[in-house]
Amino acid sequence: MKHLLILGLLIGFLLESRAQTIGTAGDMSTLEPTMIIDKPTAGMLRRADYHITANFFQRGGVLAGVSVGLFDRFSFGISYGGTGIIGPDKIEMNPLPGVRAKLRIVQETTMMPAIAIGFDSQGKEPYLDSLKRYTIKSTGFYAVASKNYEMLGHLSLHGGFNYSLENKDGDKDLNLFVGAEKSLGDILSLLVEYDFAVNDNTQSVGQGHGYFNLGFRLSAGEGLVIGFDLKNMTKNQRNITIANRVLQIEYVGSF
Repeated sequence: MKHLLILGLLIGFLLESRAQTIGTAGDMSTLEPTMIIDKPTAGMLRRADYHITANFFQRGGVLAGVSVGLFDRFSFGISYGGTGIIGPDKIEMNPLPGVRAKLRIVQETTMMPAIAIGFDSQGKEPYLDSLKRYTIKSTGFYAVASKNYEMLGHLSLHGGFNYSLENKDGDKDLNLFVGAEKSLGDILSLLVEYDFAVNDNTQSVGQGHGYFNLGFRLSAGEGLVIGFDLKNMTKNQRNITIANRVLQIEYVGSF
């Protein structure tokens, strides 16, 4: 009950805030999504924009982060979380905060996609101390291209490759990922993502199927977006029945 009260107060505070943006979901969005689901896009925060996220996942896990647009083409962020934060289990915090930085090196044109390079040390879902990695490895160093189209609303396509530093499990391969986002009306978007998980197929965690993720994003107010994800629908890990269900709340404002 205490956690629900705190969450309710947080949402209430965000709804009362007066950002000069609508959000990242739907046809009325005025911001570029900076992430697909677990993987980055070439989308950028504008200079002096800040992006706050709270991700609620399995085993009472919470991952919170904040990113800031230092320039129109460069952003920086940090994140931290752990498991057991919600519920009766013992709280186990991640060993280190995650850091991320992104630089757009090519602007999008009619013919060319936007291209960005970056680094993200924040893995997703519970940290596996025995393997010195997250359940979903951090992206690490990456390059990604994104292209936007007007097709019955907004359609954006993304693709890239990455090299994770979480490789003490012996899998040091270069990885690939693709994704798309399609608006479904003014305030709702559908997201799909496929992580080939080439760097996670030794069966210490991944089973060689890759990770297919499906998500929805709803613009719930000025700057506030609520998301729901179904992750790992390919059942690329043991003990997965349907998918990992994840709730995400994000807020974008300006200084």
